[in-house]
Amino acid sequence: MFLSDPVAQPANPIEALNQGGVIVYPTEAVFGLGCDPDNQAAVEKLLAIKQRPIEKGLILIADNYGQLLKYVDDAKIPMDKRADIFSQWPGAITWVMPAAKQTPKWLTGQFDTIAVRVTNHPTVKKLCQQFGKPLVSTSANLTGRPTVMSITQAKSEFADSVDFYVDEPLGGNVNPSVIKDAMTGKVFRG
Repeated sequence: MFLSDPVAQPANPIEALNQGGVIVYPTEAVFGLGCDPDNQAAVEKLLAIKQRPIEKGLILIADNYGQLLKYVDDAKIPMDKRADIFSQWPGAITWVMPAAKQTPKWLTGQFDTIAVRVTNHPTVKKLCQQFGKPLVSTSANLTGRPTVMSITQAKSEFADSVDFYVDEPLGGNVNPSVIKDAMTGKVFRG
């Protein structure tokens, strides 16, 4: 008689992401939940863990703007807006930009825009470099509950529903990223 092996845990966050898993990782101010933005099942798993409705849309976090071009309709961003956007990156500013036509609704939700950020957090930059693309980035908490501020708290909140925990320091910011409309400058979260 053969006994089946227990499901092996991913050895690292990139393996977890490649397998369609959800990870907890540090961002500039809080811990985030992340996954492969191109994997619908992974995004749906993340939304279920967080108990977040798909209509709200999600943020993508990247190492550089080039990683975001697949998701952003870059041609719609006027030249006069680019100086403001790029002068604040890398950093804790999330810009809401026109979404590319092919950007999936599981990322944009009910909107025709996508929220994106080029981070200066070294751990997240490294994750995005190794993964070769941006990550979904949403605060690590159940919708309506306080944000997770430590790996211990994250493990208590999510247990085995998350596939990998990246135990690295937060970026030191007091508040989550500012969210601004790239076209109008309107502040959604200050």
